[in-house]
Amino acid sequence: MRQEAFVEKFAPLWDEFERWLLRFEGKNKKGALPARGLSAAEIPHAYRTLCQHLALARERSYSPLLVARLSELSLRGHQHLYGARLRVGAQVLNFIAGGFPQLVRREWGWVWLAATLFFGPMLVLIFSLQVYPDFAYTVLGSEQVQAMEQMYDPASRVIGKEREADSDFTMFAFYIWNNVKIGFQTFASGVLFGLGTLFFLIYNGTVIGGAAGYLHYIGYGKTFWPFVAGHSAPELIAIVISGAAGLKMGWALIAPGQLPRGRALAAVAQPAVRLMLGAAALFVFAAVIEGFWSPHTFVPIEYKIGLGIGLWLVILTYLVFAGRRGH
Repeated sequence: MRQEAFVEKFAPLWDEFERWLLRFEGKNKKGALPARGLSAAEIPHAYRTLCQHLALARERSYSPLLVARLSELSLRGHQHLYGARLRVGAQVLNFIAGGFPQLVRREWGWVWLAATLFFGPMLVLIFSLQVYPDFAYTVLGSEQVQAMEQMYDPASRVIGKEREADSDFTMFAFYIWNNVKIGFQTFASGVLFGLGTLFFLIYNGTVIGGAAGYLHYIGYGKTFWPFVAGHSAPELIAIVISGAAGLKMGWALIAPGQLPRGRALAAVAQPAVRLMLGAAALFVFAAVIEGFWSPHTFVPIEYKIGLGIGLWLVILTYLVFAGRRGH
């Protein structure tokens, strides 16, 4: 059926359904649409018919304007019929409470692959530098090694980044920018057929492992490990999830199946972006701890290590179990 005949035949139903929506929302205007409207008993059938028309319009590649109108009507109808309309705050809370961990579990394959690419080089470097410590200069470079020695010197009053500004809030802002930059690079470079994500996962794992292994070897572990313990769980897990999202996009370009590459990428973009949004929340959480808790030497080491262990347990438990009842 041509689009003109399709619209002529079914537009009255769409107009009636829209009039019901406007009346339901308290926005109806006199003369805007046919006066009869749909009865309450007719609404469910009209909604199902509207959804069928939307599917047909998409399948037949009717004009984007027509598809957009039918999409908007079906979404508003779903919100009213099934109570799906939520305030933004409620949507965010639902995503945090169950949607995000459910999504992570659905993408376990990509999460495990990203974790292997990230934590594998990290652990190899940490242990190998205990035997070959000079390799740190190859991995990190002499300037970065010297900067780390200064930052984690046990004699320092404040551990971590050199603090030209004494404000914890200033450093908190810096950590947010740095963490989100790492996550976004890892995620967005997935559009390079996954090669960018692959590089950043291995690179970041290598750098972090090199720094940790070298500092532990020279005896600065008593300052380095307490500093990183608190924010390690949210930050490292966020990097892995960013990598999983990037790898998912890259694979859609490598193996699009029956779809053109652009459509295959669009199909995985929504879950990938939602993964990245959850990772961004973890990055911000890590920055709060890194800016306001980790640097201060007056906090007992036992408390810092205890918080770090506790957060690993809490976040992993959250990702594995949260939202199962709702799902």
